[in-house]
Amino acid sequence: MSINEQTAARVAKLARIKVEPDALPALAQEFSAILGFIEQLNEVDVEGVEPMTSVTPQRLTRRADEVTDGAQQDKVLANAPDAREGFFAVPKVVE
Repeated sequence: MSINEQTAARVAKLARIKVEPDALPALAQEFSAILGFIEQLNEVDVEGVEPMTSVTPQRLTRRADEVTDGAQQDKVLANAPDAREGFFAVPKVVE
């Protein structure tokens, strides 16, 4: 697939990229090269190939899904300008 200068200018405008008119031929050529590579990828037979998250076989480490309080209440409340009974104290804003 070949991209002309008009299409390259339109893509640049849609991407909000300022491209000088003398740079449009090179941009159009780059777009054409990218699309050519994508066409090559479409020719590859991927039937039966599982999707991968990495090129190396690995499994993400998992942790137990446990609800905790974080065990840092004192550290968190140390920065509060006003803390009472283990909570942030804020002024009343609703009448």
